[in-house]
Amino acid sequence: MRVLVTGGAGFVGSHLVEGLLAAGHDVAALDNFATGRRENLPSGAHLYQVDIRDADAVTAVLGDWRPEVVYHLAAQSAVRVSIERPDFDADVNVVGALRLLAACLATGVRRMVYTSTGGALYGEPMALPADELCPVFPLAPYGLSKHTFERYLDMATTGELERVILRPANIYGPRQDPHGEAGVVAIFAERMLRGEPVRIFGSGDQQRDFVYVGDVVEAALLASSSHLTGAYNIGTGRLTSVNELFSALAVATGYDRAPQYTPAIPGEVFRISLDASKAERELGWAPVTPLDGGLGLTVEAFRNAME
Repeated sequence: MRVLVTGGAGFVGSHLVEGLLAAGHDVAALDNFATGRRENLPSGAHLYQVDIRDADAVTAVLGDWRPEVVYHLAAQSAVRVSIERPDFDADVNVVGALRLLAACLATGVRRMVYTSTGGALYGEPMALPADELCPVFPLAPYGLSKHTFERYLDMATTGELERVILRPANIYGPRQDPHGEAGVVAIFAERMLRGEPVRIFGSGDQQRDFVYVGDVVEAALLASSSHLTGAYNIGTGRLTSVNELFSALAVATGYDRAPQYTPAIPGEVFRISLDASKAERELGWAPVTPLDGGLGLTVEAFRNAME
């Protein structure tokens, strides 16, 4: 297939570009490099340096590349930024996404695979793991903006564009940005390898569902090869506390210092895990990377990058 990946120079996007190229597809990446990096992109991928909010430029890219499938990963993904600047969050995650959608419809794209969020979408569910029928109740504008575009997709594409929505849990792995707020594994791993203090926001008892980036890429590849539509949780269904994560990474990195506890970040979910049985049943997807194995791969990648 001929494929376009928005956010293709980012953490997850660059791994997806690699997976698509390995599968034999013609791949272009669209990125404005707000958080993505050129060095993340593998050779063989075409690059368009464009912001998804630039409607004319996005339409020109799709008219030039003529993709059959568009993977939409470009986003504002920081919870704290969404709280401090909800207008910016909505401008990227809703308005920018709508401009991309309009360009897809105008240029005859067959299928869009949209990476939404599962970790921030459901708020604090009464029962875990949460499935796709769980009420949507985001605690921060980030989750709201991602879900808003899900609804636009539902309303705007009937009969015109196949669409599938992936709702991943907390993704981690090599190339995750250790300088933002969204990648606790990357932040901990880099600071531990440098022997620097590690901060834990809140008590550390908050629990997450950590899913390895390679498993998420496999879900995305399956989503493009299928004709199914709808939303799919992508997670492990297992809960790991931030304190447990700290301990596991300390062992993997040889870190021997205690964490520093600081006030919790407003708007962050305290406890979430995802039921991905629908993805297993309909897409044939299931996570295969255990947390200790994924953390080992991540630490090894960070250690190599620092040498």
